Amino acid sequence: MSVGIDLGGTKLAACLLRSDGSVLAETTVPTQAWEGPEAVMARMEALIREMMERAPERVAAVGIGSPGPLDLKTGVVLSPPNLPGWDRVPLRDRMRAAVGLPVYLDNDANAAALAEFRSGAGAGADRMVYVTVSTGIGAGIVIDGRLYRGETGASGEFGHTSVNAWGEPCRCGNVGCLENYASGTAIAKRAEAVFGRTMPAAEVMSRASEGDQAAKGIVEEAFYALGIGLVNLTKLLNPRRIVIGGGVAQTGGPMLDTLRRIVNRHCDLEVEIRPAALGTRAGVIGAALLPWTASEGM
Repeated sequence: MSVGIDLGGTKLAACLLRSDGSVLAETTVPTQAWEGPEAVMARMEALIREMMERAPERVAAVGIGSPGPLDLKTGVVLSPPNLPGWDRVPLRDRMRAAVGLPVYLDNDANAAALAEFRSGAGAGADRMVYVTVSTGIGAGIVIDGRLYRGETGASGEFGHTSVNAWGEPCRCGNVGCLENYASGTAIAKRAEAVFGRTMPAAEVMSRASEGDQAAKGIVEEAFYALGIGLVNLTKLLNPRRIVIGGGVAQTGGPMLDTLRRIVNRHCDLEVEIRPAALGTRAGVIGAALLPWTASEGM
């Protein structure tokens, strides 16, 4: 058995995975990222121990999906924009020392891509890109059946590709990043400016679906920016299939219809754009799969 931890900017998810890929137990708690890495790692340790206590047999290892950028060779979280204070945190080694088990670290989008490729919307596609649209935006890339991680494991930082060279500065240091225009954080920020109060992305999306024109305008702008980003991604990687996951992507139909229209208007190859079959659970299930796939060289 293995334990998976999905480290997000707003929530921590944990699951207990059997060797056959079935989930035996899972739970979610707020990340409370503003408290800094030490407090968050203490919560991660508590979740791992909770899963170990619920396991009917020995847990062999732990897999962690973390926002990037990461250095996978050293197991270090470098400086994710959505995790304040996480500057070169040796997450893999710290968690290994805390729980006394082997720990495998990967980008959260890679972990989700792995789960969707194995048993979700990416099954059967040799070339697939998984895009997560949530607090931030990331991508996991599968080429010829294998995850592509790049030289140091920092590939797939799709949210920090620029869609506006004269756009807003991003916390990553770049300008006009896609994450500034299409993430849940961006949608909430624009809603606050329009409505004059704090409004989470989920509420904006709900209001848009109910016909609120101001909310609809915010959402359509976000979808359009994401569509342009996907065009760039498709031109670069030429995938057969793009799988869309993450909290914002739970809107389903309207978002996917917009993305399909934009992407297939600009690309010669008709790209399949599908919703994540595992929903928001893809990241934590994929994290728990990391120890198993490490031995396969994936």
